[in-house]
Amino acid sequence: MRLLTKLRDAIGGRREAAAAEAQRHLDALTKPPGSLGRLEELAVRMVALTGRAPSVAAPVIFTFAADHGVVAEGVSAYPQSVTAQMVENFLRGGAAVNVLARQAGARVVVADFGVATPLGAPAGLVVRRIGAGTQNMALGPAMTRAQAVEAVEAGAALAEEAIEAGADLIGSGEMGIGNTTAASAITAAITGAPADAVTGRGTGVDDAGRARKVAVVRRALEVNAPDAGDGLDVLAKVGGFEIAGLVGVILAGAAHRVPIALDGFIAGAAALVAVALAPDARHALFASHRSAEPGHALALRHLGLEPYLALDMRLGEGTGAALFVPLARAAAAIYAEMATFKSAGVDGPV
Repeated sequence: MRLLTKLRDAIGGRREAAAAEAQRHLDALTKPPGSLGRLEELAVRMVALTGRAPSVAAPVIFTFAADHGVVAEGVSAYPQSVTAQMVENFLRGGAAVNVLARQAGARVVVADFGVATPLGAPAGLVVRRIGAGTQNMALGPAMTRAQAVEAVEAGAALAEEAIEAGADLIGSGEMGIGNTTAASAITAAITGAPADAVTGRGTGVDDAGRARKVAVVRRALEVNAPDAGDGLDVLAKVGGFEIAGLVGVILAGAAHRVPIALDGFIAGAAALVAVALAPDARHALFASHRSAEPGHALALRHLGLEPYLALDMRLGEGTGAALFVPLARAAAAIYAEMATFKSAGVDGPV
């Protein structure tokens, strides 16, 4: 709990003076004010967070994996064994996040936070196991509060290691069969939205499967009665170990004023918990895209975030975060490399 408390105490608000100076700089560049749209907003937000000119030289994407006891309720189109198999795929570099991260020049950190199938310690895997998957949240709490804190702090420690090694942008990703059900429950608990509004098809379940998921989410909320005002209570009762790890990544990034690229629905649920624990953490969050999962739009609205991409993706892994890296890099390059009207000898607006 000591690291969690330290991080929460270190998270501060937006640096308004830096934001205003960044806007003045952008307005002085050789273009009509605001003509680069949200690239300019992105640059200003990065400066407001870090207090300096933006840079995206060493991005790191965290892909945390864990299993969920709630799969026993038949909420996924895929068996639980896929979680471990996909971790092996990540390590071989064959998953979508690996491909997109290579294109973006980002490093991917793959960590086992609680995969049910034993993986051992293959090369490249970071092992931070909290348990062999969570308990079935439809019957009781997914984990203990102590386990939730342990997972949050494990994720935060990994993020701090990366930041100390030079990471200047952090991406959030995950893998865990059943985790859209957990994300739906978290989103409903914190936003107050009904289970039906936040629950989608996840891995591609049919109408009957989705109806079953909605019923399971509703039952988990009734059985556990998570306290929306206590992020750790929500996380422990209806969350997942990998989601808890991402909460820690977000809190560490916010504490060190490093931009955090949120992936999709699962990362959005982690962000809801992180902001419940430390409201100012929202200033470090950049929504890479809007997932096709219906609960994601509600989570983003609650966080006050507008996504930069809308590609109807719903894969997870950190794929959206990887796609965000070139956008952030472009915004940083515009800020640093464009000439001003004065330096270029170009007449400004009359």
